[in-house]
Amino acid sequence: MKAHIVTLPGDGVGPEVTAAAVAVLKAVAGHGGHEFSFEEQLIGGCAIDATGEPLPAATLDACRRADAVLLGAVGGPKWSDPNAKVRPEQGLLGLRAALGVYANLRPLAVHPALAKLSPLKDEKLKDVDVLFVRELTGGAYFGAKTRTADTATDECKYTEAEIERVARRAFELARARKNHVTSVDKANVLETSRLWRSTVTRIAADYPDVKLEHQLVDSMAMLLLTRPASYDVVVTENLFGDILTDEAAAIAGSLGLLPSASLGDGKVGLYEPIHGSAPDIAGQGVANPVGTILSAALLLRHSLGLAKEAAAVEAAVERVLRDGPHSRDIGGKAGTVQVCDAVLAAFAGRSSAADTYADLVNSCCG
Repeated sequence: MKAHIVTLPGDGVGPEVTAAAVAVLKAVAGHGGHEFSFEEQLIGGCAIDATGEPLPAATLDACRRADAVLLGAVGGPKWSDPNAKVRPEQGLLGLRAALGVYANLRPLAVHPALAKLSPLKDEKLKDVDVLFVRELTGGAYFGAKTRTADTATDECKYTEAEIERVARRAFELARARKNHVTSVDKANVLETSRLWRSTVTRIAADYPDVKLEHQLVDSMAMLLLTRPASYDVVVTENLFGDILTDEAAAIAGSLGLLPSASLGDGKVGLYEPIHGSAPDIAGQGVANPVGTILSAALLLRHSLGLAKEAAAVEAAVERVLRDGPHSRDIGGKAGTVQVCDAVLAAFAGRSSAADTYADLVNSCCG
């Protein structure tokens, strides 16, 4: 198949981990006879420096024309002034809204070889396999904001339609898993959460084969740490989902391991690791590329319909997490390129990669 992929490396370690994921995608194309073309654009802090805007018009136009978008990370100390009128994160929020990607999928699983890195005891980690579905284009992040000398407001607003579409996505995903959805809200206090709960409950009637339970967000934060294996698909609003999925990343042992896919009603999706730009290690070649590589696997599955290829990439990552080499954040000494080369070798089924990061990252494929 032919596909056009826009890459948005962004800031900090973003360019390093994005290059690793692109190398893997090029290997997939080469082995499967596919034609993937790549177009790099600016977003975030580097875009502000170059154009004055966190989401330049050229970037948005390219993303709208793409079959899929792969993003690294945005932000860093250089642009961290909270009072600045233009911030890197505005580029990411604007892109999500413009593409209409309202459902953010963040899978959580704990690899047995890395269980020792988790703050939880081994018995808590057995059979943990959770898929978070975070609503991505509503809530406090997108509501009206005001600021005076001594007050500030952030409007949290949701419509039934916004809640319904992400809830249906969660129920459909649960049908392919364990048929269990947990909806997280704060319905004992917030009116938006009361609308959330009533809407999700109504939608659940269309999925009688899927069990629905409700949890308040504060109790869910505790339950994720005390019995994470009890959950299958967790659906929640934007702010709650942002917080809970970072907590979940700690369960896995490292932010560098977890991918995400942001999906709308069409095939175009936005794929990115859940970690930030990690400016403290940027440019050192030590960032863990696994989260971004696994995000590329989600890209193959959800936007390009290449489920077998996605599974092969995930299996290659599984082998590297089992046998090494490991990056620093998970107790090893390997750099970004060494981890990527190991994934490429595992994907190709060899003890050493015929096609390496260096061969692939600068090659033209399609």
